[in-house]
Amino acid sequence: MAPAPPRAASFSAAEVQRRLAAGDCWVRCGARLYDLTGFVRHHPGGEQLLRARAGQDVSADLDGPPHRHSANARRWLEQYYVGDLLGDPQDLVDWRKPILWQVGHLGEKYDEWVHQPVTRPIRLFHSDFIESLTKTVWYSVPIVWMPLILYLSWSYYRTLAQGNVRLFTSFTTEYSVAMPESVFPGLFVLGLFLWSLVEYVLHRFLFHMKPPSNSYYLITLHFVLHGQHHKAPFDESRLVFPPVPASLMIAFFYMVLRLLLPEAVGGTVFAGGLLGYVLYDMTHYYLHFGSPHKGSYLYKMKAHHVKHHFAHQKSGFGISSKFWDYFFHTLMPEEPHSKMQ
Repeated sequence: MAPAPPRAASFSAAEVQRRLAAGDCWVRCGARLYDLTGFVRHHPGGEQLLRARAGQDVSADLDGPPHRHSANARRWLEQYYVGDLLGDPQDLVDWRKPILWQVGHLGEKYDEWVHQPVTRPIRLFHSDFIESLTKTVWYSVPIVWMPLILYLSWSYYRTLAQGNVRLFTSFTTEYSVAMPESVFPGLFVLGLFLWSLVEYVLHRFLFHMKPPSNSYYLITLHFVLHGQHHKAPFDESRLVFPPVPASLMIAFFYMVLRLLLPEAVGGTVFAGGLLGYVLYDMTHYYLHFGSPHKGSYLYKMKAHHVKHHFAHQKSGFGISSKFWDYFFHTLMPEEPHSKMQ
């Protein structure tokens, strides 16, 4: 009598996330898990295509589009089967309906659920119009904001060049400081630097707040602000801020600077900060869909950001750089990387 086949191994979602954070490329079909780490470089569609789907259900990708995988390809995949996923939490919502109004009912299950990524499309609102305002293509960010940055920079430089801008005049006229056009580059760079801090603070304290499990509205707010991005990290239509909601935040920061500083000074700092925002959004998109050269700065930042999504959601908040993670001691713990087969 032939011996019984060995029992399939089982892996928790946390175990799978640890392997992803270590650099492995695991995917799943339903509850079946496959370790494709040794195959990614041989994939006909390119390594990046598989890396972008690490940790996700590829059942729909096998059926196409762009093409349906053959029976031989599916048999080939079975060589990499490693076991089954335990406790798949993805069916806590009805995916056929807009889920924004459902997530608030998840309560204490929300935090675990929102950090289990999916590849399926997410619909937030019933209204097609409102739904469209939550999505945008990546290139809308430079198209909308770069002309404004150039206009503000040119306009406020000309104002500074007139030589009648002084700092601290609201407190004293005797000790006010003249602001010639030579300070323009310094003010602009200051804006870039301040944006890097705003980026970190927003990401850490607003986007990664843990809403109380008994607060329907705070859970819903968290999901629309950032939770939906962690739930569907490769939804390219929601990787950058859509211009309409972004304009509200940008207008707020502009008004704050106008209240605190002379118009030309605050406006120059604002223009630098706005450029920092554009660079941040473009960097964020590239970290999800770009293929940086191995060993480059962006390659390291991409690995850093992937770990943030799949293993260390409570650390590694820097997107453009790790500077503030170093400063505030929120770097991710170092982990040994699995060797590529």
